[in-house]
Amino acid sequence: MDNPALNGRSGEIARVLARNGFAWMWSKWKIGAVLGAERGDRTAGPTSPRTQPERLRKALEELGTTFIKIGQMLSTRPDLVPPEYLAELSKLQDDAPRVPYPEIADVIEREFGQAPERLFRTFDPEARAAGSVAQVHGATLPEGTPVVVKVRRPGIERLVELDLAVLGRVARFLSQHTELGRTHDLESLVEEFAHTIRGELDLSKEGQNAERIAAQFSEDPRLHVPRIHGDFSGRTVLTMEDVRGIKIDRLEALDAAGIDRQRLAETCTHVALVQVLEHGFFHADPHPGNLLVLSDGTVALLDYGMVGRVGDRLRASLVRLALAVARQDAERLFEELLSLGAAKRPIDRDAVLRDLERLMERYDGVPLGQISAAVLFRELSETARRHDLRLPSDLVLLARVVAMDEGIGAHLAPKFRFMEFARPYFEDFWRKSHSLGAVSRRLKEEAVDLVDLGDEMPRRLRRLMSTVERGELTTISRLDVPDALIGRLQDTANRVAVSTLLAGIIVGLSVLASYRRDGPESYALTALLAVAVAMGAWLLGAFWRSARPR
Repeated sequence: MDNPALNGRSGEIARVLARNGFAWMWSKWKIGAVLGAERGDRTAGPTSPRTQPERLRKALEELGTTFIKIGQMLSTRPDLVPPEYLAELSKLQDDAPRVPYPEIADVIEREFGQAPERLFRTFDPEARAAGSVAQVHGATLPEGTPVVVKVRRPGIERLVELDLAVLGRVARFLSQHTELGRTHDLESLVEEFAHTIRGELDLSKEGQNAERIAAQFSEDPRLHVPRIHGDFSGRTVLTMEDVRGIKIDRLEALDAAGIDRQRLAETCTHVALVQVLEHGFFHADPHPGNLLVLSDGTVALLDYGMVGRVGDRLRASLVRLALAVARQDAERLFEELLSLGAAKRPIDRDAVLRDLERLMERYDGVPLGQISAAVLFRELSETARRHDLRLPSDLVLLARVVAMDEGIGAHLAPKFRFMEFARPYFEDFWRKSHSLGAVSRRLKEEAVDLVDLGDEMPRRLRRLMSTVERGELTTISRLDVPDALIGRLQDTANRVAVSTLLAGIIVGLSVLASYRRDGPESYALTALLAVAVAMGAWLLGAFWRSARPR
């Protein structure tokens, strides 16, 4: 169905891409028609001498929220994106022009039915910061508590949905018509991204994430989570405690406040490891702008729009991956990657193992404390990309958190070693996961599943047997056979069919000829018999030629 808004946005995306030198996509992937690119858009070239990665970053920034978020997501995927693009995409800025106060006031009034001046005691019309999704204002609650109010940009949800629809169109086309789309399962990537960005647009979910992590650390004073004021929050507005502290990358200010930077690095790493290994739910964007240090050395973590989840299976795999690296066991590392579903199509096992063995050789004899987790994962991701292995998105998100935390730790205290500090946490998790109580719990869960299966099996078998008896059982087989072989099989089948028909004709004519020995009919039958025999001889010759080795 024709959608003017969608078509208009598609055309706008095409023009921005073409203006930045990406019109080659139209000829390489034939997506010009999908985007509704005009003739001029198909020939437009770059307007500056920038490199292609630089032009891609510029195009994404020009296209706005959705595409900035795509670039930021891709900047965390070294298993999908070449290094030169990773470096450029990591520079993407999420800054945006300030939304005028009347528009912000209108969003708040639609959410709560009251103007900001009536809802809050004070509300600063000047924004403290503005991003592509929301902007932040200072305010005070009716009882005088200072807060910050995060307000979603007006119209952003509609624009994001249009962009997602365009991306869905392009992903479907590429998945159906190109090897790129099939190899990387672009439709699934778009669906995964759509789920993420829709979650970021719903500010109430950000509040729920913050409250969940606050509950997890309720007995651990090393992390401070801003309090969420639920009565003043909704889908488009989030009101939270106004936390004041020192930005974690301001070393001089930390030293002036008497903060022990080595201990601070350990605190940040402790918080990250506990979230991942104990809780399985973690803040996924701990960059320096989201980390404040309070006067007593407590770390305050801000902005809970992006979170990650690590189930028991992935946590166990993470520990096994770490053990495989520590033992220089390339084959175990490879098997663990396969168990995580990294192989989306047939791969060359020997080639992957060779690359992993070379990777392990680089760390042979290197003390654990001198290994960089971020560098190791980047090298592992580059190996995965070379062999079309796709790592689970939660694992990639977790690796991004580790890289950020390791970088912050090294910046705070050059002698801090992430892997050395993290080792006891991994060992403790391994012991707990293999304790008698943990094993007993897993056995109980398996027993429940077995009992359920035992209850269901007779009914399922009866349904299966009924289907077989009615002749309604359908099986589908798929063989990867070369086109040339399929063609030869079709030729052979056709010749068998024709030869069977000719054999029948010859037999029938022979019988008729035996009853008609005189007159013109016998001559006609004899002639037809001769033609049939000649065609049979030709078929035999064709079979002989096709059967000979080529």
